[in-house]
Amino acid sequence: MSNAPSLVWFRQDLRLEDNPALTAAVKRGGPVIPVHIHAPQEYDPWAPGAASDFWLHQSLNALSASLERKRSRLIVRQGSSLETLRALLLETGAEAVYWNRRYEPAVRIRDEAIKSALRADGLFVESFNGALLFEPWDVLTKQGCPYQVFTPFWRACLAATEPPDPLPAPAKLAAPDSWPASESIDALGLEPAFNWAGGIRTAWTPGEAGAAKRLEVFLENAIAGYTGDRDRPAIQGTSRLSPHLHFGELSPRQIRHAMKHALAPGATNGAEKFLAELGWREFSHHLLYHFPQVIDEPLRAAFSSFPWAKDLHALKAWQRGQTGYPIVDAGMRELWTTGWMHNRVRMVVASFLTKDLLIPWQEGARWFWDTLVDADLANNTQGWQWTAGCGADAAPYFRIFNPVSQGEKFDPDGAYVRQWVPELGQLPAKWIHKPWEAPSAVMKDAEITLGKTYPRPIVDHADARARALEAYETIKNSR
Repeated sequence: MSNAPSLVWFRQDLRLEDNPALTAAVKRGGPVIPVHIHAPQEYDPWAPGAASDFWLHQSLNALSASLERKRSRLIVRQGSSLETLRALLLETGAEAVYWNRRYEPAVRIRDEAIKSALRADGLFVESFNGALLFEPWDVLTKQGCPYQVFTPFWRACLAATEPPDPLPAPAKLAAPDSWPASESIDALGLEPAFNWAGGIRTAWTPGEAGAAKRLEVFLENAIAGYTGDRDRPAIQGTSRLSPHLHFGELSPRQIRHAMKHALAPGATNGAEKFLAELGWREFSHHLLYHFPQVIDEPLRAAFSSFPWAKDLHALKAWQRGQTGYPIVDAGMRELWTTGWMHNRVRMVVASFLTKDLLIPWQEGARWFWDTLVDADLANNTQGWQWTAGCGADAAPYFRIFNPVSQGEKFDPDGAYVRQWVPELGQLPAKWIHKPWEAPSAVMKDAEITLGKTYPRPIVDHADARARALEAYETIKNSR
């Protein structure tokens, strides 16, 4: 036990429950000083995008309010993380620094340098796993190598020692005799300069309480039917927990524990399927840790010579939801409005960009990075490389999603398209995913004129598929 203060460096762990770093600081004894340092320049070239900044602003406010209820406060600073921590250590007389680990390549390098520097200064420094069920270095093949296929990876995780149950929030936090100066959260400039985020505000409740409520609603209303409903974008069949997980407002251990103890009768299969999706998140972090080059380069080296196209007009049409393929356009508009997109639709729009348009996966990854509230470097990278066929356990090169059949299968009555592409709202379900095939009388009744009220398809899918297969054929033999 110590009476000297400790710093707890909050990053992507913006919660009080199941926060190993916070628990360790409280256990050490003495005052606890929560700190958040805004240093986006240290994350280049993957500094957080606009949607992430918006979420972070709300989440920091929520964390600050939670700390105040514990008679504590969040100290906010900007600048170099190492220099800021050293300044705070000097100002407060703190002798220890605690944080929960992150796994992005640039952040890992930074954190290791900070840990070494502070320990050389004579400080006690400790980091913890607060973001994953299993550390990336703890799940390896029998040969001691990282996994590159999901199924054996997840099988190994399930066979491993179960993660511990989540930690309770501290009952109280000892305060220092005097608090160091803090900037306001508003001073970080995370809120948009103009109000483009209205749809995000309506759709989400950032913060630990919002995350807990989202999990509760999912367990009560959707987990029993998750296996079948998760692919239906028009219904609330998924958890929508991804942004809360990314910002650490909820931990995977909390999700696992809650599902284990609060499942409705008959929900077991849905629970197993959902936990496998959580496993995919673990796998994505596993890959990012062991293959850090994948944030910019394909894991499969043969794809370095893939004949990608450069088509700025097509890229803009995709970004704006103006491709002429309703399920694609609905997804891109949902993304722009809410900062989120249904996972099934993410696969469809990613396939369309990389295979119908042959535009590099990196362009899609960067657009998602700026517009998603759950923009996570591990998940984003793995998802795009999987769809493009150039990553670990990737989709076969010949799997090219047909945007019409995908719409008809997973949005059969067109409810999702009607919500996000309202100009097609009067079309019968038979035609809503392929308006160019609708009889002229039907189009007239629906007040739709292709090329005016809704765009014609920017590519013919059959032709685009043939072109993509030809392009993939050029590297098939070297895979």
